[in-house]
Amino acid sequence: MSFLAEQRECRVPDPDYAVELIPPDIEPYRAGNTGVEYVTSFDSGIAGPHVMITALTHGNEICGAIALDRLFRAGLRPRQGLLTLAFDNVPAYHAFNPRYPIASRFVDEDFNRLWDEGTLDGPRQSIELTRARALRSFVDAADFLLDIHSMQHATAPLMLAGKLDRSLALARRVGIPELIVRDAGHDAGRRMRDYGLFGDPAAQKTALLIEAGQHWQHRTAEVASDVMLRFLIALGTLTRDDAALLGGPDFDADPQQRVIEVTEAVTITGDRFEFVGDFRGLEVLNPKGTLIGRDNDREIRTPYDDCVLVMPSRRSGKGQTAVRLGRYVG
Repeated sequence: MSFLAEQRECRVPDPDYAVELIPPDIEPYRAGNTGVEYVTSFDSGIAGPHVMITALTHGNEICGAIALDRLFRAGLRPRQGLLTLAFDNVPAYHAFNPRYPIASRFVDEDFNRLWDEGTLDGPRQSIELTRARALRSFVDAADFLLDIHSMQHATAPLMLAGKLDRSLALARRVGIPELIVRDAGHDAGRRMRDYGLFGDPAAQKTALLIEAGQHWQHRTAEVASDVMLRFLIALGTLTRDDAALLGGPDFDADPQQRVIEVTEAVTITGDRFEFVGDFRGLEVLNPKGTLIGRDNDREIRTPYDDCVLVMPSRRSGKGQTAVRLGRYVG
């Protein structure tokens, strides 16, 4: 049984958050102009970078679909280079039901754990792998990538910049959100933002992943749109005047950005993982050795003082990430 089918059987609504966002109709973008459904490219005819924005990497993270829909509706076109807009896991998105919003993260497997050559070129088959293989050539061709996501809990937005200095530099050029996370990803599989040359220290291609806020809160869609516009402005794809047509972003918002360096991801190895507290993310725990949770009989404790919990998840199973551990740097 697929993940989506299992969640439908459970029929349990999300206990913590109401669905405030309305999923946009993306059917007008099905045909696109690239030969691949839900992928559209605009060529300025002027030399410049190939910039790609992706949404719906997880089908229930609808803020990215709202951001792309706004961009399409505004009729904006790149001032230089090439701009590609892609809706990723469309089958999962089409299964989104606001009564059971957690159920459509993916259909067969997590789309954002498939991005290594061995998996993409291997024999395994799934709905998500089929889609990833269809999108692969566009991701390969992009010089810059922004992948738009949202989070389980209502914490401050996070820009996930990976481990490379050039990604951190781009996150600082974008300017928001306040918190930048440097991490290596997940043991369960490689993210799209780390795929290929995006994760190669010797290359120049650069990717960012924005976690815009809690999945279904109004503010999350605003953050997703603002980050998208600032990303495009930073790369010269759009101008500030272009962005004003969408009503933003607010350029007076200029936070002092801080960096969280993730030192390890806690991967679940047992059949039962439990946190000892109601952790939602960005808690700073003291002292070193503070108990975080139990993975069967294995105690998970903080490895140092002032340990920051990054995106703890209560919906993860064996082999998946329960929480990332980091600390503020700089």
